[in-house]
Amino acid sequence: MKRPLIDPALLVILAGVCAALHVGKLPPALPALRDALGVTLLQAGFLLSMVQLAGMSLGLAVGLTADGFGLRRSMLLGLGTLAVASAVGGWARDANDLLVLRALEGFGLLLAALPAPSLIRQLVPMARLSAMLGLWGGYMPLGSAMGLLCGPLVLAWVGWQGWWWGLAALTAAMAVWLARGVPPDSARHGPAVRAPAPVSPWPRRLHQTLTARGPWLVALSFAMYSSQWLAVIGFLPSIYLQAGIGGATVGLLTALAAAVNIVGNVGSGRLLQRGLRPQTLLYAGFATMTMGALMAFALAESQPLLRYAGVLLFSMVGGMIPGTLFSLAVRLAPGDDTISTTVGWMQQWSAAGQFAGPPLVAWVAGAVGGWQWTWAVTGACSAIGGLLALQMARALRTKGETEP
Repeated sequence: MKRPLIDPALLVILAGVCAALHVGKLPPALPALRDALGVTLLQAGFLLSMVQLAGMSLGLAVGLTADGFGLRRSMLLGLGTLAVASAVGGWARDANDLLVLRALEGFGLLLAALPAPSLIRQLVPMARLSAMLGLWGGYMPLGSAMGLLCGPLVLAWVGWQGWWWGLAALTAAMAVWLARGVPPDSARHGPAVRAPAPVSPWPRRLHQTLTARGPWLVALSFAMYSSQWLAVIGFLPSIYLQAGIGGATVGLLTALAAAVNIVGNVGSGRLLQRGLRPQTLLYAGFATMTMGALMAFALAESQPLLRYAGVLLFSMVGGMIPGTLFSLAVRLAPGDDTISTTVGWMQQWSAAGQFAGPPLVAWVAGAVGGWQWTWAVTGACSAIGGLLALQMARALRTKGETEP
């Protein structure tokens, strides 16, 4: 059999990064959209939150559909949906057109991303699974950071419509590459490949997922992580602009803070592969996020470098949490045919955390007259995350005792 040019599991990860580019494409384009289409600040806020709204409302349903429809097929449909929505978006006449298409992009992102951990599990041997899931955990920060960094350059060259159409073409090409590089379920064979599990009827899969402890524990843990991460990273531009730092510098600092999250994701996979316990990584990640937030917000304004080092520490070591949780979602799902459903439930709670975290931090900042108590909110989230990590360790032991 002819050996593929690229590992099919890596191809799945690249497809996720390509899908995540559509999350990062919007922020740098907002000034151009305001000038071209008259997008207001309120409409811009809805455009930014539409992807989270899709995840918060449809994560479980899309994950359930992917488990039944087929993992590879779902990813291809998701990439196709993103390509079409982005291509049509280039002809948008006003903000309302963009809002509808942004909602469609949110749906496409879910279809492209939620089946990936289960598909990776089928494509790699167990010895490599933790490392590959750690890589997968970085798909969103990598894709978003690439969009934030490349967007201004492309926008200056071809405008916002060219940016939209260019990403549509890239996503369509990625879909073709995935279709050619990842064999259909029936064509997969070899010692490194797991045969797809028989799929139960969807009501049974839904009941299994929502009545098992594992999916709830990983989902709530992801909410504790995502709520504080987005609150801190999302408010960085406002905090630094208030401190008198220039706009271009603020964009670079924020993109770097988001990008270093990838280090923790990749590192978690390597450490899990070497035998480190998942709960150890979760404890370290949540504790470091608290310490990083304390450095970033409780120190005096006369120490800007040390404060920014705290932000980098918060994001980089905190990145071990999503990488570890993706690995745990695969292990704690009730069955092989509920992995995407479990990841969808995790995505739904992650989006809920992203929806609730920033307003909570903003409310605390308003109540105390500054950002100096932000660390208390992140510390509370981390404490809950640590307790959930302890419960997941017990759930793993219980599952290990009951499985042959």
